[in-house]
Amino acid sequence: MTDKNIQEAVKEKYGAAAARVAQGQTACCGGGAELSGCDPITRNLYNQAEKSALPADAVAASLGCGNPTALAKLQPGEVVLDLGSGGGIDVILSARRVAPNGKAYGLDMTDEMLALARENQKKAGIENVEFLKGTIEEIPLPDNSVDVIISNCVINLAGDKDRVLREAFRVLKPGGRLAVSDVVIRGEVPAQVRKSMELWVGCIAGALEETEYLQKLQSAKFESIDVEPTRVYQVEEAREFLIAAGLDADVVGPQIKDKFMSAFIRAKKPQAASCCGPACCN
Repeated sequence: MTDKNIQEAVKEKYGAAAARVAQGQTACCGGGAELSGCDPITRNLYNQAEKSALPADAVAASLGCGNPTALAKLQPGEVVLDLGSGGGIDVILSARRVAPNGKAYGLDMTDEMLALARENQKKAGIENVEFLKGTIEEIPLPDNSVDVIISNCVINLAGDKDRVLREAFRVLKPGGRLAVSDVVIRGEVPAQVRKSMELWVGCIAGALEETEYLQKLQSAKFESIDVEPTRVYQVEEAREFLIAAGLDADVVGPQIKDKFMSAFIRAKKPQAASCCGPACCN
């Protein structure tokens, strides 16, 4: 399973999800409404006040596992980047939080999602937003240009997570922060789960073990790292999802009990070193 194969599978699946939403259907995390076992990941992430202020298609296209905009403590005037922005729900919410002088970027590699997001932006009447086409492994923004990076159940879909985190570090300003929702694993999981492309695209199989996630953030030079569980998935909730992926839920279920969870991951880019003399300044 190469990084390119993973990327193409994710692109195809999420493009199809955007097309379903455009046709008035509901999207689900990597699978669509027919994979109802995915619902425990995506349900009840946004309160009614947030949803009522958003276009219906933005809510319908929500494929995340958390609500990073509610936890990131965004401030007016900040520049925010959403990695894997999908239908634009988190970008629109972020843009409102950083207004009037702040800006929210959304980055997505799927043409269908970008078209849906831009349409949702128009419907929401939000101007301080820009949607960019590209991959999270190669962010099309300059160094030290972003105050906050958010992401909603997307980093776990990347084949090369080290590269994603290095890119996030690069574009953050000194003192900037990473504030992402992601699926995290505690402990070992069955090999067949890791090998299932369906589960990878559906936000589960690509998830990192918690300790490994911390190590990768440290290797990317982040500091003040914290992982806060927000929802632990129960076996019965995932039964239909496992069956849809061709796995025996009765066999696999007990092996993944209490191991998969949504988490809010925080980290900071260190402040720039202060100049201590002529040699330092040079």
